[in-house]
Parts: sequence; C-alpha cells; structure tokens
Amino acid sequence: MEDNLTLKKIAVIHTDFPEKFGIPRQSGLTAAEGKVIFEPGYRNPDALKGIEEYSHLWLIWGFSKIPDKDWQPTVRPPRLGGNRRMGVFATRSPFRPNPVGLSLVELVSREETKLQGTVLLVRGVDMLDGTPVYDIKPYLPYVEAKEDAAGGFASRVKDENLQVEIPETWMEKIPEDKREILTKLLCQDPRPAYQEDPDRVYGMSYAGMEIKFQVEEDRLKVCGIYKKVR
Repeated sequence: MEDNLTLKKIAVIHTDFPEKFGIPRQSGLTAAEGKVIFEPGYRNPDALKGIEEYSHLWLIWGFSKIPDKDWQPTVRPPRLGGNRRMGVFATRSPFRPNPVGLSLVELVSREETKLQGTVLLVRGVDMLDGTPVYDIKPYLPYVEAKEDAAGGFASRVKDENLQVEIPETWMEKIPEDKREILTKLLCQDPRPAYQEDPDRVYGMSYAGMEIKFQVEEDRLKVCGIYKKVR
C-alpha cells in the first residue's frame, strides 16, 4: 500500500468570499451560499444519482492559499485569543500536515446546465471562491448526530456577538439578498481575536464589495462599502 495519496480535484466551489479575511470560521454559521461545479471528467450525472434525497453534505476540500511551509505540532486558535497553543490535531487550523478541510453544508438544489453539467447549490459555506473540492459524502444524521458529544475548548469559549451598525447610506449599497448574511458575518467579528484597536479601519471583501468597518468594545460600525475593483 502506498504511503502517499494523490488527491484528484473533482470540483470547484464558487462563493462570495474572494479573500480569507471575513470568511465564517466554521461551516453553517451563516446562510452564505456556494455553487459546486464539477470538473469535466466528473460530470457524469450518474455519480450524483440519489444525492437530492439528502439535506446535508460533507465537502472535503483543500486550503488552496495556505503558505507552503513545514507544519507545527501546536497552533494558536483564534477562538482562544491567539495567545494559547493547542495541538494541531485538536483544532481545525488550516496549518496542518495535509492542508485538507471538511465542511458540512446544506444541499439547496441540484441544477442541470448545458455548459457545466450538474451544479450543486449549497448553503452554509466557509470556503474561498475557487476552492478545490476533492470529495463529497452525504451527511448521515442517524450515526453522525451525537447529542452527548463533547466540543472541547471550542464549546467552552463564550460567543460574544457584536452589535452591528450599518448607516442607511451604506445599507443602500448592499444588494437586498446579501444584507442579512453580511450582518451575520460582521456580528461574528471577523477580526483576529487578538486585535482590539478601536481606531483601526478593517476591510473585508464579500460578494463583490469591499466593506470597511471599525470596532469599539461590543459595537461594530460600517464606515464604507465600495464596489470591488477586479
């Protein structure tokens, strides 16, 4: 048996997140959607027969924009403020021996197209636009939903959502179907946990927009929304 395995990219997922900053820290935290478009060699509709019977799917994907460097046995999880080290295998850090991610997403629909074959629309994504997908597996609630499961340090850290203020001037710049998702993204505080400079203006890209904001204590105020120039 070979020690190393070469993964084949079967699809690419397209999302509203062109940059790492601002992406939800886990799948399912927002209703952000993505489209899974299969590579030409994997567009056989028979490979997806029966998939519409499932409500959720596991996506196995690759961290495509992680610097190529040696892995470390410990990392600093943002959820712990970036000042405590935990074992890499006790976290979901992208800096791993193998840069592979795992996301649970909701299957919204299956669309048949002439140019791209079968396209899957999914919800709850936490991936960059253009992320390679290596495999798709159905979520099986009867074996994978564990009511008594322990969540480690991730469940012991209290989530403190920010109060989001978007002045009407800037709210008008946001497409109506993106407003709720953007507010949710900002509410969850996209900043690194160790940054608390109230004078700093942060910027994140989402759905073709550049969002500028400041955070003071528990209040996040949007101070600019501009169309993203490619």
